Amino acid sequence: MGTSFHPTMGSPIATGVTRAVRTAEHLRGGAGARVNGVDRWLAGLLQRTVGPSGVRVVLWDGSCPPASPPQPVGDMVVGDRGTLLGLILNPDIWFGEAYMAGRLQIRGPLEPVLEALTRHSLPTPSWRDRLAAAVAIPNTRSSARRNVHHHYDLGNDFYALWLDRELVYTCAYFDHPEVGLDAAQRAKLARVCRKLRLRPGEAVVEAGCGWGALALHMARHYGVHVTAFNVSGEQLDYARARAARERLTDRVTFVNDDYRNVRGRFDAFVSVGMLEHVGLAHFQTLAAVLRNSLTRAGGRGLLHFIGRDAPRPLNAWVRRRIFPGAYPPTLAEVSERVLVPSGMSVVDVENLRLHYAQTLAHWSERFAVAEDQVRATYGEPFRRAWELYLAGSQAAFATGWVQLFQVVFAPRESAPPFWTRDDPFDSTVHGARGIA
Repeated sequence: MGTSFHPTMGSPIATGVTRAVRTAEHLRGGAGARVNGVDRWLAGLLQRTVGPSGVRVVLWDGSCPPASPPQPVGDMVVGDRGTLLGLILNPDIWFGEAYMAGRLQIRGPLEPVLEALTRHSLPTPSWRDRLAAAVAIPNTRSSARRNVHHHYDLGNDFYALWLDRELVYTCAYFDHPEVGLDAAQRAKLARVCRKLRLRPGEAVVEAGCGWGALALHMARHYGVHVTAFNVSGEQLDYARARAARERLTDRVTFVNDDYRNVRGRFDAFVSVGMLEHVGLAHFQTLAAVLRNSLTRAGGRGLLHFIGRDAPRPLNAWVRRRIFPGAYPPTLAEVSERVLVPSGMSVVDVENLRLHYAQTLAHWSERFAVAEDQVRATYGEPFRRAWELYLAGSQAAFATGWVQLFQVVFAPRESAPPFWTRDDPFDSTVHGARGIA
């Protein structure tokens, strides 16, 4: 999955703010504390920062700064003095932490407020972004397993509450906005396969297979043999059980291992929602995997990943609470650090970011229906964190803060898998339908 939530509000910090932070009297102010002159000054500073978004700042006593918008998109209700200071000094962390703890409330529909804040965020990386990039720890094999366990091993029952029937935790494809989530996810699986021009009997390797939906779809509908890698034990148990139920164990092998350990030659390489977890430091390693695993004659591959238009780390709170170790790369970074070193040429690029915004809208709606079950099992802070993450990610894709790229590639000396951009999506070209 790997979505990106970015409601950063900037941080124009005056010397007086720093002095206020150091004043113990103001740090002790809780929800019951009286709002004083410094609080109102800080609230005014915060309101000027978020002002272009149309979001109104409301303090814990119900008061608003004089510069508040008369018809706000929604209200950002600050619960205490510490939260007010945190939102000014380090909004990337404090917005999420305060919302998760219930110290920050959003009055009005959550996603429109987050979209408004995201749309008016700083367009260039902040000093915190640059520092985060400089000190980022590479995703080693052991840290990659820990990161995957943190997010994907929350329990299959948790994801089953709000994903589609096949547990596809990546961007769906909507032929038109009214299509339901289940149909849109099936359309995405078919679209990936058609872009790859899969033919019966071919060998395919999938890096990061989730709960196995794509691997099983490829085997069932296109007659290929799939070797699917994943380091999430919970997901693999589910995928293997499903393969056994559907009598596809002779065509799909699920491997509990890291993508770096892919061995052998394959006709096609596919990765959907895994590249975001690789990290820049290991792009050369992925390039070596592509170079060594794809056949040079007729080989081809597809990378489906969350990306950026310009380099920027993932939101700090999302890295802390949701996706540790994740990084959404730019197209240039993928081309220069993965495809060029592996001897691959780009055949086709498609941006599906609005499809991901629509996917997240469905997920958020389903998550809201299941909120009582989530709260009972995991607690209210967890529920609020995921509510914010899903709505914030929807806002990020809707505003273009992040992108969803599908890149088709082939060995440089090989013929591309299709002649024109119209053809790859014709499912009848290779007679793939009807393979049992």
